[in-house]
Amino acid sequence: MNFEIIGTLIVKENIVEVTTAFRKREFVIEVVNERNSDWNDFIKFQLTQDKCALVDQYEIGDTLKVAFNIRGRKWEKDGNISYFSNLEAWKIEKGTIPERNFTSQPPTPPPLTESDIPMAGYNDDFVVPF
Repeated sequence: MNFEIIGTLIVKENIVEVTTAFRKREFVIEVVNERNSDWNDFIKFQLTQDKCALVDQYEIGDTLKVAFNIRGRKWEKDGNISYFSNLEAWKIEKGTIPERNFTSQPPTPPPLTESDIPMAGYNDDFVVPF
């Protein structure tokens, strides 16, 4: 599964040598919530092996466009089974956060005609007042 997301780089970890054959690096971007900035998302990604250097050229505060896969694993130890997921980045490029125009007015609906009004032509002369 391939996905893309745009956000601001806020954390860039060092490369970690997990084993002699496996290394990884994590970074975090902040993704703005369009409705309320108090609810921004902080998304942690993982880079592995030769992809660890992808984030080197970017600085904290840069806006990035991250292409990633969702990876899930099953892990068994001592008869216990655990599941975990990673967001595995495979491409990073400079991005721009699209501007939202919240001040524009919604389109004006067309004017109503007499046939659009449900009780058009209704005569309330016979209604008894309360």
